Amino acid sequence: MAARLKEKYRTTILPALKDELGRTNVMNVPRLEKIVVNVGVGDSQTEPRLMEEAMEVLAQITGQKGSIRTARRSIAGFKVREGAKIGCMATLRGDRMYEFLDRLLNVAIPRIRDFRGVSAKSFDKQGNYTMGLREQTIFPEVNIDGVTRVRGMNITFVIKNSGSADASRALLRRFGMPFRS
Repeated sequence: MAARLKEKYRTTILPALKDELGRTNVMNVPRLEKIVVNVGVGDSQTEPRLMEEAMEVLAQITGQKGSIRTARRSIAGFKVREGAKIGCMATLRGDRMYEFLDRLLNVAIPRIRDFRGVSAKSFDKQGNYTMGLREQTIFPEVNIDGVTRVRGMNITFVIKNSGSADASRALLRRFGMPFRS
């Protein structure tokens, strides 16, 4: 069974975006290629179990095992050595990506206290969108009692064929992304 948002994209969002953006070819309409969820665990050098806990929480949130990221170079100011484990990430594609987006937009974001919308300015030159979350406990999959340290995460939406931030913004708005007005 295909994801609910994937069906919505095929049936309603794709034709509407094609008309709105004036694109003649369906393959030229912006589409979500992947979602990358990244959790920084800088304090894992002193306590290695924090990395394991972050990996476990990431697996609960995304539905797949993440990969550990290491530092590319040493930074004395942050007490980080080259090759040290400093974070974990998961790249979501296909049905898992749409399921995660559905849970993020309809379950997790409404649970944020004093939420006024996400920034509409976090697009890069290629049209990709990055947002940050302050705590992982907004996801219902995470057991709050098992969390020893509240961690934030960065979520990047990689959008193909957008060409501009305006086209990407139109795509995410059609999915239901609550941009600040």
